[in-house]
Amino acid sequence: MAYQTIDGVRVWGNPEDGALSQAKTCAEHGHVVQALLMADHHKGYSQPIGGVVVYDGQISPSGVGYDIGCGNKAVRTNLMAADVLPRLDVIMNELARTISFGVGRVNSERVDHELFDDSDWSVYAQVGRQEHDKLKALAQSQLGTVGSGNHYVDLFVEGESGRLWIGNHFGSRGFGHKTASGFLNLAAGREFLGKAPGESMDQVPVLFDLDSELGDMYYRAMKLAGRYAYAGRDYVIREVLSILEAEADFEVHNHHNYAWKETHDGAERIVVRKGATPSAPGQLGFIGGSMGDISVIVKGKDTEENRDSYYSTVHGAGRIMSRTQAAGKMNWKTRTRSGGLISPEQMREAVQQYGVMLRGAGTDESPFVYRKLQEVLDAHAETIDVLHVLKPIGVCMAGADEFDPYKD
Repeated sequence: MAYQTIDGVRVWGNPEDGALSQAKTCAEHGHVVQALLMADHHKGYSQPIGGVVVYDGQISPSGVGYDIGCGNKAVRTNLMAADVLPRLDVIMNELARTISFGVGRVNSERVDHELFDDSDWSVYAQVGRQEHDKLKALAQSQLGTVGSGNHYVDLFVEGESGRLWIGNHFGSRGFGHKTASGFLNLAAGREFLGKAPGESMDQVPVLFDLDSELGDMYYRAMKLAGRYAYAGRDYVIREVLSILEAEADFEVHNHHNYAWKETHDGAERIVVRKGATPSAPGQLGFIGGSMGDISVIVKGKDTEENRDSYYSTVHGAGRIMSRTQAAGKMNWKTRTRSGGLISPEQMREAVQQYGVMLRGAGTDESPFVYRKLQEVLDAHAETIDVLHVLKPIGVCMAGADEFDPYKD
């Protein structure tokens, strides 16, 4: 087996002390069947990024995290990358202008979607009419916006075929964030839309029994936020296809911050994956690297090790440097940074050498802050097959020095 078991936690890759400590804490609270760390793990809020916790009859809003339904979508287009390279500069400018990036941004035009007639909006009405109306209005205004942090829209070339691919990465935006903080507030006896206190990254997990009122409400709200994230990623891909005047002939779409009801060893379990991609046998996943690295389409294997992983794998390359370490501390009054290890010049040079045209992004998202994707994929070689290797040619993200309120 390629993993090791440390104090009961199954660990792929090189153990990182902070993340391992968080995984152990998760394993000690609630009806835990198994705790695991994928090879791209690092510290998160309560449950580590790259952390998987399998529960019997319980769900964890702190485990799913603040960006409910964060995930990836990739599509293969009917174009060859070579055909768009001569006009890539124009395409990237249009992409950055058309799609809304950044914190708190709303779409330039309201997007109607059947999701807003979903019966699970009644969960918010149970909390209160004001809460229902505020969150629904926020969700309607932000559908199809990408946000900031490590969220992106990329253009890729597939190595062997030369085909052009589109990929994106983001979640449920402010709606998901307020849903998560709202249920964490309710668990602590606070008002749903109240300001949550500055809780420790290492706080113990918040747990609901799935058959309790709060557990049922959170599960339904989480699923709604997940459907919202899917709808947003679908919308953005359609926008990019329109800009390219292209069609898609193959797609891969998956969450990596979510809780799934699954059957393992003949029993129903709740599998909470934070920064971990589902990898059941035959299941496809899109895993993104950094802007100076490959991304891949993978398929889960039918192996003992994949069963031992509760059909989970990495969601990306994994950070090895925090945002503050990379970019320094931000003075929001003067809009200046100090103390960063990575300069904008270093970042520009690295991205140019890799052949990527970049729009937006700060040094906290530079290639230097991530592991190499192949390193973490190798650690999971017995659980997934790599089907397609994608090299970025265009990367679009929120601008540098965007404040990012999301903790995961």
